[in-house]
Amino acid sequence: MNSGDIAFMLVATALVMLMTPGLALFYGGMVRSKNVLSTILQSFACLGIVSIIWVLYGYSMAFGPDKGGLIGGLDWAGLAGVGLTAGPYAATIPHLLFAAFQLMFAIITPALITGSFAERVKFPAFLLFTILWCTLVYLPVCHWVWGGGWISKHGGLDFAGGTVIHINSGAAALAAALVFGKRKGWGRESFHPHNLGMTVLGAGLLWFGWFGFNAGSALAANGVAVNAFFTTHVATAAALLAWLVAEWVLKGKPTTLGAASGAIAGLVAITPASGFVNPTGAVVIGLVAGVLCYLAVLLKSKLGYDDALDVVGVHGAGGLWGALATGLFATTAVNPNGKNGLFFGNPHLFAVQAMDAFTIIAYSLVATFIILKVVDGLIGLRVSPEDEVQGLDLTEHSEIGYSL
Repeated sequence: MNSGDIAFMLVATALVMLMTPGLALFYGGMVRSKNVLSTILQSFACLGIVSIIWVLYGYSMAFGPDKGGLIGGLDWAGLAGVGLTAGPYAATIPHLLFAAFQLMFAIITPALITGSFAERVKFPAFLLFTILWCTLVYLPVCHWVWGGGWISKHGGLDFAGGTVIHINSGAAALAAALVFGKRKGWGRESFHPHNLGMTVLGAGLLWFGWFGFNAGSALAANGVAVNAFFTTHVATAAALLAWLVAEWVLKGKPTTLGAASGAIAGLVAITPASGFVNPTGAVVIGLVAGVLCYLAVLLKSKLGYDDALDVVGVHGAGGLWGALATGLFATTAVNPNGKNGLFFGNPHLFAVQAMDAFTIIAYSLVATFIILKVVDGLIGLRVSPEDEVQGLDLTEHSEIGYSL
């Protein structure tokens, strides 16, 4: 045990927990005022749902003893044996602290998906979907990459969740947007964000929490954590500026929503690379992410799918770029436990990163599509057209966000 590492990881875990309420505000400001509370509640509810799953069987299935490379066993169900001594994943902190840190990652991942079907989902359908998706998609993918599963055995790099969290949720969001269909009036009526101040506050909380997300993934208060902290910040700054410039060039004016979205794009893209790349590489990753994710968001109207809050364009496209960029910019000069990427003489890493990313895209897309169809068949996914027009705050929860 190392008291410095324990203190650092307690703070990092709390920072990652804060990201989900931050996401709730980020998403809540982007919807119409009649849906602000329902949107916030979907993220906030994940704090409850996923935490209980994690204790009962989630942590064991994600990180328990490997069963055929596909899933962890139930040896740690109920967190049996997960105590205050060091576990197999971190030598200087208690096993229970590692489990707590990873829980916060598991919470925010399904919350990210909610942005794709915002303003049109039945709350009971959201609850059932979240339980099934966490169990059948997040836990296996987490085990494959971080828990000793088959992907972890062939040497891919994912420092803090580019594949497990962002690519995984982005692919699921695409499936959800296709299954749910367009919001009533989409493409004909105005769907402007109702409170951009709330969205920027949420983005700021996400940026702040992301330091725990990425630096904490070093699992110790060391130089790799410092590097992850700094690269996280400069990549985010670069992406924010790149999105603004791209928007300015293509649309004539930069926007506040663009700045907030660009920051999130940079955070997403640097996540898998933060502990393996130097600051210069991080800036390049951020610059590309800002432009790429902005173009990906513009593409949804051309392709005709209604991803309400741009989960596919930001988390899907940004996560994919981040995974591939790790295969380009990673260097053992930053992290001796990593690998050199293509730009440092190792093209094999880039190939592995691409294979991992597209494998998880395919699995998440197909599995999410099936889960949604099952939920739709059991209880129905969408609210009625009348309820959608009236707003989910009132029809699903009997409350309103504002009394003016």
